[in-house]
Amino acid sequence: MTSPDTDVVIVGAGIAGISMAAHLQDQCPDRTFFVLEKRNRLGGTWDLFRYPGVRSDSDMQTLGFSFEPWDSDDAIAPGGDILDYLGNVVAKRGLDSRIRYNTAVSAADWHGDEGLWHVTIDTPKGWETLRARWLYMATGYYDYEQPYDAKIAGLEDFEGQVAHPQFWPEDLDYSGKHVVVIGSGATAVTIVPAMADAAGHVTMLQRTPTWMASKPSRDKVSNFLRRVLPRKPAYWLSRKVNTLIFAAMYKAARKNPEAAANKLTSMTRKELGEHYKAKDFTPPYNPWEQRLCLVPDSDFFKAIKQGKASIRTAHVDKVEAKGIRLDDGSLLEADIIVTATGLQLSLGGKIDVTLEGKPVTWGQEFFYRGCMISNVPNLTFVFGYLNNSFTLRADNTSAYTCRVLNHLKTVGRPVAVPRPPADGLVEGPLFPFSSGYLMREIHQVPKSTDSLPWRLNHDYLADCRDFRRNPVADGNLSFEDTAQSPVEQKADLA
Repeated sequence: MTSPDTDVVIVGAGIAGISMAAHLQDQCPDRTFFVLEKRNRLGGTWDLFRYPGVRSDSDMQTLGFSFEPWDSDDAIAPGGDILDYLGNVVAKRGLDSRIRYNTAVSAADWHGDEGLWHVTIDTPKGWETLRARWLYMATGYYDYEQPYDAKIAGLEDFEGQVAHPQFWPEDLDYSGKHVVVIGSGATAVTIVPAMADAAGHVTMLQRTPTWMASKPSRDKVSNFLRRVLPRKPAYWLSRKVNTLIFAAMYKAARKNPEAAANKLTSMTRKELGEHYKAKDFTPPYNPWEQRLCLVPDSDFFKAIKQGKASIRTAHVDKVEAKGIRLDDGSLLEADIIVTATGLQLSLGGKIDVTLEGKPVTWGQEFFYRGCMISNVPNLTFVFGYLNNSFTLRADNTSAYTCRVLNHLKTVGRPVAVPRPPADGLVEGPLFPFSSGYLMREIHQVPKSTDSLPWRLNHDYLADCRDFRRNPVADGNLSFEDTAQSPVEQKADLA
């Protein structure tokens, strides 16, 4: 049998990759692994995005790892602090020696006769091939190189400067300038107040309003628990409390959207007073049909009340030399345009994944237990919760993958592959959300049924119960030998 270069290849050194590396250390100490990172630093999203005010859009008690407490008083944290936290986790655990930076994965082909992935990588020394038993895709789900192109007409005619949050210019001077931020999502809501103090004025130009809610950047309950309990129990309890509170609020909003809309509207009216305009804060969809925008310490609302920022709800006709011509014929003058128009969905880091040379078409397969893919052996993929912190799914997926690896060792089989039942699976709704970046590329996302285990669930607590109650050998995950390709081999549900 061909020997691997390593047991596990982890692609990506962001939150998901670091989580998996730490879980392997703790739960599979006999397994070898590499973390391959195409950038020159760890951090993933938190290294890529460097726009003004970049921060978490959920509390750090849940965005932090389950195994490493978040010790800062700030529950809504600046991007730099999150990057430092990730770096400290890596240093504390000695993981930096396991990370190969400036190493891009271009392809991965499954060789069934060997029970190995052949992973093609581009390194500073040239092209190489790594052989690994397991492929862990910690690549996130958006394109790092290419943000969504909203195809704004006339943008090339603009005489000022254009910036995109994903590639923020380090030397951008917006002091005293008129800035227009196109977009209404979390990024725009973050950038506007962050630029407002130095800029002459910042206008958020939105086609569609977004539901918003203010929250203190410091969590009083968590900080109290840290004062009266030891570090780890305090973190565990605050993480648990925040998860339960959020789950209750989310379910209540989905069950009674009218009440949720009225509550959010009332809160926003109270925040803005005479500056409130229903047109600017009443979305055409129910709360939590798209992700709710967090406004820490009311900073966005304060910028509006102070006259430093404003909202304009309108459609862009075209961009001209001096600004943006709107659909009502008016010109919104600008010195700088920020195109906060969203992400471009990209599954698997644009890696060419093949089985015996045959391309895997993600959109034709099904999710299994939220992290594996039907008929694809020895591969896990991290697709975060759309209604909760990304790390919650990352930690669950890491822990589950380690359980599978340990079960393979117990049963003496090298291959695990989710096998759909002989009579097939009935496709159900994939997302309970209507966000544009999801709908634009939904065809490339694996399918989902109405129930576990073949469902991409967006209920963290339900997933925790599923992983706790149901064994790895649940009758759907097949454990196979390498005598023939697992694509062709008859399933053995031992």
